[in-house]
Amino acid sequence: MARQSLDFIAAELAESLEVLTAAAQSEAFARQIEAIASAIILSLHEGGKVLFAGNGGSAADAQHIAGEFVSRLNYDRAPLAGLALTTDTSVLTAIGNDYGYEQVFARQVAGLGRPADVFVGISTSGHSRNILAALAVAREKGLRTIGFTGADGGPMAGYSDLLLNAPSRRTPMIQQLHITAAHIICGLVESALCPKG
Repeated sequence: MARQSLDFIAAELAESLEVLTAAAQSEAFARQIEAIASAIILSLHEGGKVLFAGNGGSAADAQHIAGEFVSRLNYDRAPLAGLALTTDTSVLTAIGNDYGYEQVFARQVAGLGRPADVFVGISTSGHSRNILAALAVAREKGLRTIGFTGADGGPMAGYSDLLLNAPSRRTPMIQQLHITAAHIICGLVESALCPKG
């Protein structure tokens, strides 16, 4: 393997470690995770559900996290109510065609969201217009709004009751930390609502 490739690999791994270390050493980041887990626990305890949405890699993260809720994370337990708004191609293409791509998640939140629910919008930049639109509708309907983003959160900060800021401006690093944080959140939720035997 060329030296250039090895240097690139080492640099990427070093940056990943640096971002993870910064998060691990940040009490503010830990408190963000704790507050998000608490909001989700309260919602599910009251019969609500968690709706997830994102674009591209963040859409995959939305689906990944919903899967951990509905199936399992660390051990066998009852399913938890999580739903990714990124998976129904008929709904997505109908809304995109009839109302525009900016409405693909907002319209689903309007139809499916209830006041006891939580909406988690994922945008590494904090600028994704369809996520911001969905957060706005979620707030109007009385859902608790949570944003997963990076750096300062961009406009998403103004739409989110709770905000998880990955300490990076690079999309791949933010996404790595989002899924790590999501696993921690799901672990806290499952242990609170479905304690292990």
